[in-house]
Amino acid sequence: MGLGPVDVVIIGFPGNKFTGQIAPAILELVENRTIRIIDLLFVSKDSDGVVTTFEIADLDPEIGPSFLAVEVSQPGALDFDDAEEISEDLPANSSALLVAFENTWASRFTDAIRAADAVVIDQIRIPANAVEELLS
Repeated sequence: MGLGPVDVVIIGFPGNKFTGQIAPAILELVENRTIRIIDLLFVSKDSDGVVTTFEIADLDPEIGPSFLAVEVSQPGALDFDDAEEISEDLPANSSALLVAFENTWASRFTDAIRAADAVVIDQIRIPANAVEELLS
């Protein structure tokens, strides 16, 4: 089976309020083989605008263990250049989690497209909060 499409999601944490509560949801998606984690990158921007990246092991001991269980297939795929790229949109005194993941659920669909000698021209992802706002 081929690869499914890859997404990078950037999740912001105003005021650096990162608790690790996202880890169980990520683990569930991995265990259900819905996604495969390619890489995780934690980024922080201090009050002076200095951007720092963190490895899972560098996180607060109360937060880090929840992410240590997440298997990363290509550590280093996301790097400081990616952190720099998002830093303009990251307010001072906040942090972000970049999650690169393969949509393994779509690999069969991708194989079918190739077998039909077809190509994906474009793919559009609409964030859940935008859909919720539109439908309310």
